[in-house]
Amino acid sequence: MNRNLRRSCNLIYSIVLAGGKGERFWPLSRSARPKQFLKLTSEKMMLVETIDRVEELIPYDRCRIVTSKSMETFILNNVERLNKENIIAEPRGRNTCIAIGLAAVHLQYDDPDAVMVVLSADHLIKPPEKLRQILKEGCEIAQTQDCLITIGIIPTRAETGYGYIKQGDVFEHSGKYDVYKVAAFTEKPKAPVAHEYYYSQNYLWNSGMFIWSCKSILNAIEKYQPELYEHLKKYAEQIGTDNEEKAREVLFNDVASISIDFAVLEYADNVLAIKADIVWDDVGGWNALKRYKKITEDNNVLIGDTLVLDTYETTIYNEEDGIIACLGVSDLVIVRTDNITMVARRSEVDRVKELINELNKDEKNKKYL
Repeated sequence: MNRNLRRSCNLIYSIVLAGGKGERFWPLSRSARPKQFLKLTSEKMMLVETIDRVEELIPYDRCRIVTSKSMETFILNNVERLNKENIIAEPRGRNTCIAIGLAAVHLQYDDPDAVMVVLSADHLIKPPEKLRQILKEGCEIAQTQDCLITIGIIPTRAETGYGYIKQGDVFEHSGKYDVYKVAAFTEKPKAPVAHEYYYSQNYLWNSGMFIWSCKSILNAIEKYQPELYEHLKKYAEQIGTDNEEKAREVLFNDVASISIDFAVLEYADNVLAIKADIVWDDVGGWNALKRYKKITEDNNVLIGDTLVLDTYETTIYNEEDGIIACLGVSDLVIVRTDNITMVARRSEVDRVKELINELNKDEKNKKYL
């Protein structure tokens, strides 16, 4: 590897967003152990899967985890290859714009020419080698162009649970993968619109994976969210000083909760999408298990000790000792943890946040959150 190429690779950092609550996987996902710290898709914690997936391109020492302050000790105790320098702790959740802005000013402090690969900690992606090729190609573009790159997934179904990216003009480049200027971002569509998007072959799923230089994303935040940028600028002056932690508290008190999509990407005119033909799933809730776990001939997903007779279209997740036995039921999701058993219809389980809201109303029930 020549010196310039080696320097180019060393500019690339992964920013893993790991601050979500994962409420749609309640009661397995709880405040003390949110979804991204569970072993849902393999024998590895989802956070570790995410870091390992890109390690051949971006080693652990160039990985930064943006997560809640309350999860910092858990990560250090459970992911042996990470240390305190790998973690950027948020005092409280304020959505993805501030998380990305915070990571950008920290990386720029360490390496002014840094390129950020922004990843979610709780997605399923296969095959990893193709993902790394796509990310590498995106980084090569981001190092030479003032642009904001998103990874767009070729849809495999008319999905109503994802946001979409409308492809614009082709972006000419020398790489292997098709790259388009982004014409528009659209929110989660109703079923008829999702079918229209799917069959048009002109829309991609918005994966929430991004590539850009620190300079480009901070310039975009300055342009489209100037108030937030000023707060970040003031905070950046305190990085590396004794006042850094206090300044971060002030920053998070002062900023609004808004996603990077709403804050910047929907306004920016320099957004590109790399068209990615990979398996991608945001593993958004209990019904996602049907897409990547073994399914019985009766369309059941059975995890843990179970016994089923004349049972159909049912998901059982038993985390505890002892057996869950079902007879003559269908269309259920049954989850047992140490102190909670949840039973819901598969067709209704996406309403699980309503249960969380009810528990929040009574102080004595908050231990179950």
